[in-house]
Amino acid sequence: MEQWIMMLQDANTQWVLLGSLLLGAASGVLGSFALLRKQSLIGDAMAHAALPGVCLAFLITGEKSLPWLLLGATMTGLLATYCIQAITKHSRVKMDTAIGLVLSVFFGFGIVLLTKAAQTTSGNKSGLDDFIFGQAASMVGADVKIIAGVSAVLLLLIFLFFKEFKVLTFDPDFAQGIGFPSKTLNLLLMTLITGAVVIGIQAVGVVLMAAMLITPAISARYWTEDLGRMVIIAGVIGAFSGVSGTLMSTVAEGLPTGPLIVLAATFIFVISLLFSPKRGLLMKLFKLYRLRKSVAREQRLNPLVKPAREGD
Repeated sequence: MEQWIMMLQDANTQWVLLGSLLLGAASGVLGSFALLRKQSLIGDAMAHAALPGVCLAFLITGEKSLPWLLLGATMTGLLATYCIQAITKHSRVKMDTAIGLVLSVFFGFGIVLLTKAAQTTSGNKSGLDDFIFGQAASMVGADVKIIAGVSAVLLLLIFLFFKEFKVLTFDPDFAQGIGFPSKTLNLLLMTLITGAVVIGIQAVGVVLMAAMLITPAISARYWTEDLGRMVIIAGVIGAFSGVSGTLMSTVAEGLPTGPLIVLAATFIFVISLLFSPKRGLLMKLFKLYRLRKSVAREQRLNPLVKPAREGD
């Protein structure tokens, strides 16, 4: 207990927890829109495409400066998104195939650049490999302030454009018919998702960032059918997962933060899958049990009711 109290009193730990909380909330909220728009795998492609941008920024600047690394990750993440849309628009390749192609190419290029960066003079001490699986505990206060600030801006923009994003998600034709700038709004939403992916790769890693976007959203989907409530629940689940995974990573030295955050989110998903009141498996089994019991009762009563009816 004393170890936990001392750890929570540390200023850097408090900043890391705040950053993980806001990052998880932003990821859950934006993941809800990605899930409902059936663009879940685009987050995975963006996350893997961010790795070459991180490595290029390090090779150009020669130092691990988070603003430059995030800028590089943003550029390659947006480039990957453009490539996916261009491939599906100008060819007969389907969306899932285009995502797999772009994901593998960008990630492979990123691994090559990561190896090249490790061979430089300061590469072996750069800590760029933390971007693969994530390590929130390695972040300093300045890094966390940037991540927390960007996460807060993402949440604010979602709040301001919630109505427009809602209409665009469920009925894009209607949104365009009433005069909404659909292309601009779609670009803005994709940029926000890219921003969430980019700021999360240092904490969660490029491999598992897609899970951070989708798992809280799909968990929230089990509890409600209202988008507003779903967004709030997904944000809470994401925030809880981020804090829980970061705490476990801080206490258990050497364990990467990303997998622990994803495991925490997956644990909540399993609870949602089993115990949600309308869609949970246990509720469905209970309803099936009641239905079978009712059918069996009717079958037992039929032989008794039939002779009585024939006598009448």
